[in-house]
Amino acid sequence: MKKFVGAWVSRRWLLVLWLWMMGGSAVIAAPAMDGLWKGPLKMPGGELEVIFRLVSLTGGSYFATLDVPMQKVSHMAVQVEVRGDTVVFAAEEAGSRFIGQLAPDGKKLTGQWRQPGLEAALTLTFAPAAVNTAPKARLTPPYREEEVTYTNVPVNLRLGGMLTVPAGPGPFPAVVLASDAGGQDRDATVGDYRLMGILADHLTRRGIAVLRFDDRGIGASAGDFAAATTAELVGDVQAGLNFLRTRSEIDVTRIGVVGHGEGGNVALLSAAQPLPPAFVVSLAAFGQSGSAAILQQQKALLRGIGVQDPDINSFIRQQQALQAVVTQNPDSKKAQQILVKMMRQYDASLDTITAQNRAAELTSPRYRSQLAFNPAARMEQVKCPVLLLGGTADASVAAEPNLNGLAKALHSNPDVTSKKLPGVNHLFQADPGEWAVVNGQPHETFSPAALELIRSWIAEHTKTK
Repeated sequence: MKKFVGAWVSRRWLLVLWLWMMGGSAVIAAPAMDGLWKGPLKMPGGELEVIFRLVSLTGGSYFATLDVPMQKVSHMAVQVEVRGDTVVFAAEEAGSRFIGQLAPDGKKLTGQWRQPGLEAALTLTFAPAAVNTAPKARLTPPYREEEVTYTNVPVNLRLGGMLTVPAGPGPFPAVVLASDAGGQDRDATVGDYRLMGILADHLTRRGIAVLRFDDRGIGASAGDFAAATTAELVGDVQAGLNFLRTRSEIDVTRIGVVGHGEGGNVALLSAAQPLPPAFVVSLAAFGQSGSAAILQQQKALLRGIGVQDPDINSFIRQQQALQAVVTQNPDSKKAQQILVKMMRQYDASLDTITAQNRAAELTSPRYRSQLAFNPAARMEQVKCPVLLLGGTADASVAAEPNLNGLAKALHSNPDVTSKKLPGVNHLFQADPGEWAVVNGQPHETFSPAALELIRSWIAEHTKTK
């Protein structure tokens, strides 16, 4: 059985499953395919329903994700390529892809699913995405909202976002929100779920001002997120802290940072800089090295789509070999030549252009910085109070090893709290059994227990004395 290797390029690690920026591109304009493409994938011992979600973007490209409900895989990044009536869905993080032929009526795709250790026939049928016809109304919140812009001065980068301030004269404690990997808007919007928007609303209603901003190159912010390293993003958070320090409604002694995923690591690094925040809350941040985190995420994704352990182990060995080429060859041109040969050796059906594109991504400055990332670096300089949170249902950043790694790195800090949250996933959603039902459908919900824990911890650490 041939093995297929997809060179993993993290949308800044988070797979975020996770979407935060998980888009694909169609190189040729195609019939509209917006909606859901579903089908039963036959596996050893049974079958799994796979669901591809496609939303068309300008220029003929698609934003696409993959769900495998029975394996709790949600919002896996998918790239879409359309060549005439041939359609390719590639989930690079898991080394899996589907190649199908579109029926003349545009309602069916018939083809082959390929993943490490498995090739199987698969037919996908089209279903339009559910449309919410309920009237959309937004009640005026009981706090002030203000569109703001400010500058990351050292790199002359304009950032735009939203400042929400509780009712009353203040001065109030405040937080800057730092989003997860991959070019997020200020709300970290994923479908109908707004992780940062929900968190900002919850905190502001309870007396904490919040600044949330669009990532570089998104919305009202300038720059290029894809080119920025974790260390460079610290400057964007520092700019937000400095902006809050200019506001009369804000208590400059009680300004903190709340970061999610990679943003959690950015938040922690901001506390190791001059003029640090007064506190940090880290949600599902990485406590393992960059290379280890990449491999852990790949293993979780492969298990989630039913790949057996021997094939997972083989795939991971291939990925380790690719990582070694990148780390041992600072000359990117030389590294790319080696990577192309290796990837085509692993998968003879992989065309040269695709392999060259993946090799270029693997040798980019951003990916090299991710591989080399050490979450423990500079943590001995973090002196402010820290809250570390992770969910037991997080398949992207496993709670135990990452929380333990960060707690160990912060061992000299006397005020560090680390907690695992039962049933909470990477997007800090509660167990689906706890979701509210809206219009007869379960509605993704930020864990109420997590929201209250974050609020109460911040309140305890910002009490006036």
